[in-house]
Amino acid sequence: MTRTASTASPPAPAAAPGRTGKRPSRHRARAGASGRDRPMRKLTPWLFLLAPLALLITFTYVPVGNMIYYSFTDWDGVSPDRNHVGTENYTEIFTRPELFRVFAVSFYYLAASVVQIVIALYFAAVLSFDLRFRNLFKGILFFPYLINGVAIGFVFLYFFQDGGTLDSVLSWFGVGTDHTWLGTPESANTSMAGVSVWRFTGLNFVLFLGAIQSIPGELYEAAQLDGAGRWKQFRHIIAPSIRPVLSLSVILAISGSLSVFEIPYIMTGGATETSTFVIQTVKFAFQFNKTGLASACAVVLLVIILMITWIQRRLVPDEKVDLV
Repeated sequence: MTRTASTASPPAPAAAPGRTGKRPSRHRARAGASGRDRPMRKLTPWLFLLAPLALLITFTYVPVGNMIYYSFTDWDGVSPDRNHVGTENYTEIFTRPELFRVFAVSFYYLAASVVQIVIALYFAAVLSFDLRFRNLFKGILFFPYLINGVAIGFVFLYFFQDGGTLDSVLSWFGVGTDHTWLGTPESANTSMAGVSVWRFTGLNFVLFLGAIQSIPGELYEAAQLDGAGRWKQFRHIIAPSIRPVLSLSVILAISGSLSVFEIPYIMTGGATETSTFVIQTVKFAFQFNKTGLASACAVVLLVIILMITWIQRRLVPDEKVDLV
């Protein structure tokens, strides 16, 4: 008997997972979904930036644009009529040297800024180490910066007035009190510059302290093992690390000394040769109703600050600090 060969076909091999009919459709669906989600992912960061950008444009760039526009008009700040006068306001500014003499007052505040940076740097370096009551001293140093500038002006107005707080304290030590602290230009400007030191030292202190606390602790441990004292740690570890923050503080000091307003305006109103460029600009706008000229003064001050900042960044460029 002969055996007939089986005609049954062998079983089909198992299909590879990636080659089935359902798998490619899923992959294509996922690819299509990711392709549709890609524009949304690019749009998401702009959605988060929409609110801050709207606030920045509304309250910064639009007012600056209006200020530049007003600087080319003779607007008085009240009338709806705004006549275009070209560069007449700028010509008046640059042909009146007395308008720039008020910048001499800014040197008092610039010198005060140097003092406050030195004081802030000293206390930031000292309080960065483990000392008793250091958190208390941090709060004491930063507290004046939290007070409103108008309130500070009124407080120190009574502090420096004849027979005021300062005269009373000096009388306890037998010091004569016949000196008028706000009566002469030198004394008034020096007194108000001292007030600015008291107020803004806390801001520089926080900036320096934040930069110092970002230094890895291993560097201090290695320095102590090498026998380095506090001064050498400051010179070789702390000072190089805070160089960018120090540059920022210098920029803030220069721009702040050129745009001082609150303290001299409250304490003297610009009398006894204590007027600053900003006080002069405010008087043009609200006392003499020359909003166009005041806007031109504001534009000139903005350009001066930007130029000084640019020159400083060119002379002292930011350097990447890598201490590790």
